[in-house]
Amino acid sequence: MVNPLSAEQSVAVNDGEPIIQTCNLTREVETGDTRLVILQDANLQIDAGESIAIVGASGSGKSTLLGLLAGLDRPTRGTVLLDGVDIFKLDEDERAVLRGKLLGFMFQSFQLLPSLTALENVMLPLELSGADNAREVAHTWLVRVGLEKRVGHYPKQLSGGEQQRVAIARAFVTHPKMLFADEPTGNLDAATGTQIIDLMFTLNREQGTTLILVTHDENLSARCSRVIKLAAGKVVS
Repeated sequence: MVNPLSAEQSVAVNDGEPIIQTCNLTREVETGDTRLVILQDANLQIDAGESIAIVGASGSGKSTLLGLLAGLDRPTRGTVLLDGVDIFKLDEDERAVLRGKLLGFMFQSFQLLPSLTALENVMLPLELSGADNAREVAHTWLVRVGLEKRVGHYPKQLSGGEQQRVAIARAFVTHPKMLFADEPTGNLDAATGTQIIDLMFTLNREQGTTLILVTHDENLSARCSRVIKLAAGKVVS
């Protein structure tokens, strides 16, 4: 199912392999004497620069799919290629290194470290990657998301919208090729959610990042170039 593209939506031309590709991706779990199929034979191709909304009812397998695409969980069977790399041929440490190079993350619950200031939270992925100018770059990103006066504040001192702006800065600070977001507006009111969506897509246009978004937010899914719908663990459109 494809949404008509608005003026702001553009899909980068990718003459090579898709930046994300899955084959028969399946996740099953044992529950007593039965086997529960959470995701079944998902076959996807996503090109660089696309913005993808993954939608479906609760329990349809959306967050499971996102976790498998990021290599945070292992499939029962099937493959995931990220930027041409078969991630499940890597061990856990190698997948973590790959995530650090390729991926940024945003979550409904923000996932900021409460003992770190806004600046320190944004610095963290840069420090983990060995960047020697982490403080300067993190500060620049907080200015870009409108938090230049909040850099020294801790998460508990920030509103939900401000916390999500910190999370956006942290997600984009390493210039990831792909950004994975799980209900990024789920804990925000409608007006704040719209502001966050605007900011996310503005930065996406500037950076050329591929967006993969799990969402119930119709305003967010309408802004994406393509919608993938799941039902009972299957891709239905």
